[in-house]
Amino acid sequence: MRGHDGPPQPAAAPTVSASAEAGPSVTPSPDATTPSGGSTTPKATKATKAPAPKSDLGQFLEASAPTSIEIPAIDLRSTTFVPLSVQSNGTISVPGTVDEVGLYRDGPTPGQLGPSVLAAHVDSPSGRKGIFYKLGAVKVGDQVRITRADKSTLTFTVDKVSAYRKTEFPTDLVYKGDYKRAEIRLVTCGGPVDSANEYRDNVVVFGHLTSARTTA
Repeated sequence: MRGHDGPPQPAAAPTVSASAEAGPSVTPSPDATTPSGGSTTPKATKATKAPAPKSDLGQFLEASAPTSIEIPAIDLRSTTFVPLSVQSNGTISVPGTVDEVGLYRDGPTPGQLGPSVLAAHVDSPSGRKGIFYKLGAVKVGDQVRITRADKSTLTFTVDKVSAYRKTEFPTDLVYKGDYKRAEIRLVTCGGPVDSANEYRDNVVVFGHLTSARTTA
């Protein structure tokens, strides 16, 4: 069972949307028996405009798979990625273990125009900590660094960290957002644990590309 202390949570209370629109969600597949990864459903707002990133590769990059992710502020680093896709029931698959980071493969890769969505487990039902266990402790201004298969290194700056009830998840805001820039979304579970040992909320980190460079 998950402990009472639980993972760090964003400072703000969960955001509740006034209305909802249909869209993809991040929930465990019906036959998944390992960790709960997060859930989703809908409403969009416009993201704030940001200056063009400092980049020798252009403001937007071509598609390239991520090979590592780092968030120095919470001591996070991972090099294990798996693809996530929409299932027949309309939900998005989740990583099979707490050590994997899932990339929504029907969206942009990090650095491409639009929001690239990465999801991972906060923990397992037995309480084993997942790669995104400390995601709720991320703050505005923190940096997310991603290296890609094309040897580029990207830095995203965090704009917002929010918790949403799974029943009020802003699907459009997370999966669509502002297509005028390269953005990133990091998604996991959070909030209180219910009687079924499931988290009530999703924690979402929003960020935009602020620098890109090639590595040797």
